[in-house]
Amino acid sequence: MTRSDLVEELAARFGQLNQRDAEQAVKSILDAVSDALVRGHRIEIRGFGSFAINHRPPRIGRNPRSGESVQVPSKRVPHFKPGKALREAVDNLKTDTPAAPDQLT
Repeated sequence: MTRSDLVEELAARFGQLNQRDAEQAVKSILDAVSDALVRGHRIEIRGFGSFAINHRPPRIGRNPRSGESVQVPSKRVPHFKPGKALREAVDNLKTDTPAAPDQLT
């Protein structure tokens, strides 16, 4: 599902929202999540999951072209941990076929 698919789904579920309002709502939510992560905050959405910042320590890597060892600096990366309800919903899907959008809600 892409961002535009999410906007279309939101507009379809809520008849009072037109496409432009749905786009603004999705943009506002994603901006709020991004801003909180940039400030180092943790975001928890019960039943869905949580977003946090993980620290990756410095390490020695290898240049795949030359085989030369290179120092990879430490960095902070965003991390998503799915909630129990989401994990169980995904686990209960059949693995043979892709999920239909209505199976995920």
